Amino acid sequence: MRVRACVDCFVMGPVRLGILLFILAAYGAWAGTMKEEDDTERLPSKCEVCKLLSMELQEELSRSGRSREVLELGQVLDTGKRKRHVPYSVSETRLEEALENLCERILDYSVHAERKGSLRYAKGQSQTMATLKGLVQKGVKVDLGIPLELWDEPSVEVTFLKKQCETMLEEFEDVVGDWYFHHQEQPLQHFLCEGHVLPDSETACLQETWTGKEKIRDGQEEEEEEEEEEEITKTSGNPKHDPEDL
Repeated sequence: MRVRACVDCFVMGPVRLGILLFILAAYGAWAGTMKEEDDTERLPSKCEVCKLLSMELQEELSRSGRSREVLELGQVLDTGKRKRHVPYSVSETRLEEALENLCERILDYSVHAERKGSLRYAKGQSQTMATLKGLVQKGVKVDLGIPLELWDEPSVEVTFLKKQCETMLEEFEDVVGDWYFHHQEQPLQHFLCEGHVLPDSETACLQETWTGKEKIRDGQEEEEEEEEEEEITKTSGNPKHDPEDL
């Protein structure tokens, strides 16, 4: 039917042919847009960036908050003004040290493609990667399109996550400082993400918590590692995977 319609276009003259070309051009532009959207569909959302930024900062502050160190601030001047003694746990120095290399630590995360939503970003090796490495150790040739020595390098998703963390931290540095000095009775995630960064319609990821059952498919338990290996091996002696799913 489409071929016949196209032939009619040529027969009916340049006007209908022009319309056809216009439609094809419009469709091409639309298809290109759809592809671009598909390519970015799995990049971290603003909610996920804020969630991980908050988690990392709160964890770092929890570690350093146990210090009983007292800082001496200021200088002894000729006027006799004495140095101020400030507990490290409430000092600006503690915040500055916690923020230093904060987003760099995001590179310690991996993509756990078997998990849903924001839970796909977690530290440690994903189950899929562990399975593939196990296959390699057993002599199975696995092709990820990248050399074996690069398998543990940060993925595109994680690298993007780190860059967005830096951008967000720069934009909301004053908000973080306000929380640290005046609002620590509130969780940072609530104060920063819900209170300043995200609209109400984009906070869903903040409610996602890992219990061990949040898999890609609702209601379906994760298969045992041995079953996954068997399935991968069945597909081919040279299984291929998208490294971004690992």
